Amino acid sequence: MHSEIVETAAGEARITWHPAKDAHLVLALSHGAGGGIEARDLAALAAALPPRGVTVALVEQPWRVAGKKVAPAPKTLDTGWRDLWPALERPGLPVVAGGRSAGARVACRTAAELGACAVLALSFPLHPPGRPEKSRAEELLEAGVPVLVVQGGNDPFGRPAEFPDGAYELVEVESGDHGLSVPKRADISQEQALEIVTEAVAKWLDGVRQHSSQDHGVR
Repeated sequence: MHSEIVETAAGEARITWHPAKDAHLVLALSHGAGGGIEARDLAALAAALPPRGVTVALVEQPWRVAGKKVAPAPKTLDTGWRDLWPALERPGLPVVAGGRSAGARVACRTAAELGACAVLALSFPLHPPGRPEKSRAEELLEAGVPVLVVQGGNDPFGRPAEFPDGAYELVEVESGDHGLSVPKRADISQEQALEIVTEAVAKWLDGVRQHSSQDHGVR
């Protein structure tokens, strides 16, 4: 594991690399508006995926690196992500854009223009809590690349049943909240919840890699 600072128009971003020995894919993951790369799902993926040939790059947006507590507007988040994207690219390796919550929205909004081969959306904030009329479904539906949504069954920002039909996949973490945390009374443990996340993502990434290899000749 190692980190690097990347200059962007929004300030200094930081990428923490969890490299795979024989990588066939790069998965870039950013955090949400209320936390950092220490989020349990991001940490679990960074631990589980490198042994399976996926290099994980955990991305801290400039506002987080600067120690600010409040995320800037979506336009500024997109600027930081666009500017650091070249640092995520590796010769011959497709890159999957992703993140949790606000980071998932950034990935969806920018994936097609940046050349991401797919998007991993962890806890996609379909709407603000209690405000289903303020839907952000358009960002998800218009990503322009294959998308996997991993959503908690009790996420106040959008439960799985609220998501519209579309050309994306969705995996539910039973009883999970927006942080994919499950209560002690749930039928599954927190460890089992994270295993659902890592196994679903690993399986989906295998399909993404095969598709990218066929389209672009990646081996």
